[in-house]
Amino acid sequence: MQMSDTRQIAASPDEVYAALLDPDMLIQCVPGATEVTGSPEEGFEATVVQKVGPVKATFKGQVAMSDLVPGQSLKISGEGKGGAAGFAKGGADVRLLAKDGGTELSYDVEAKVGGKLAQLGSRIIDGFAKKMADQFFNNLQEALEGPADADAEDVVAEAPKKKGWFGREKS
Repeated sequence: MQMSDTRQIAASPDEVYAALLDPDMLIQCVPGATEVTGSPEEGFEATVVQKVGPVKATFKGQVAMSDLVPGQSLKISGEGKGGAAGFAKGGADVRLLAKDGGTELSYDVEAKVGGKLAQLGSRIIDGFAKKMADQFFNNLQEALEGPADADAEDVVAEAPKKKGWFGREKS
């Protein structure tokens, strides 16, 4: 499975680069992360709990950073094992470019899964992988820029609740 995307972040390339190498920032940004330890030089160890379709697993794995060019690019590669659920491994090439007073972050990801996860089918796996990548970079963007416009959140919170088929409120 392969995917690519680009997004604009209102922070300097150096700030984005430093955030990608900070274990405290990574634990905030990686969906389902319960622990991230290590350093960019030695590599990181991570524990992530995720549910993919009907399969819920705790993945323990290692992440290595290479081809580090401060403020410009890095390569992330990792492998995690989720016991009976299977394994996931892959990598990402991340590029940072100063643009429009912030940073244009581009990434290319390649991932492979095996075990029960592979039996779920490529449509579920690809959708899950895209959701995870989007969530990670949304979390990174919010951590660097601060929360989205609070007024917009208030408007959504004040929207009336709708009743579902069974008379329960839906959000």
